[in-house]
Amino acid sequence: MKQSAGILLFKRVSKKIEVLLVHPGGPFWKNKDLGSWSIPKGEFTDEESAREAARREFKEETGFAITEKEKMLPLTMVKQKSGKLIYAWAVEKDIDATAIKSNHFEIEWPPKSGQLKSFPEIDKAEWFSLEEAMQKINSSQAAFITELQQLLSQK
Repeated sequence: MKQSAGILLFKRVSKKIEVLLVHPGGPFWKNKDLGSWSIPKGEFTDEESAREAARREFKEETGFAITEKEKMLPLTMVKQKSGKLIYAWAVEKDIDATAIKSNHFEIEWPPKSGQLKSFPEIDKAEWFSLEEAMQKINSSQAAFITELQQLLSQK
């Protein structure tokens, strides 16, 4: 079974919470917006913990590190329609979303052209209010935002 791990970054701006979401790169996602954003995440195997994978993937997709010192609040795992399990942690940290540096992947593009083209895994990152984020995020990951909201309202 496939599994992914990621980080839901959040910050407080004038008593409101904002979350960082990333938009997948590549030609398939080029003109897609609502429902296509995600937390920075990626697949991992049993050779590393979900927590380690979440930190590694965040660095690979944004260029920013989540250090051991930063508190990672565990969120409830979600299961996507495909059956893939996604583990996530919420971390309070402010980064410059315009300064992300993502790793790249190669695919044949255009299809059946025989040409390999390189695309960034993530083409952009943005901070969103919780309301905006709920519209932008892949619906299977919306539970992470809802849970973060509940966790922060209890504090």
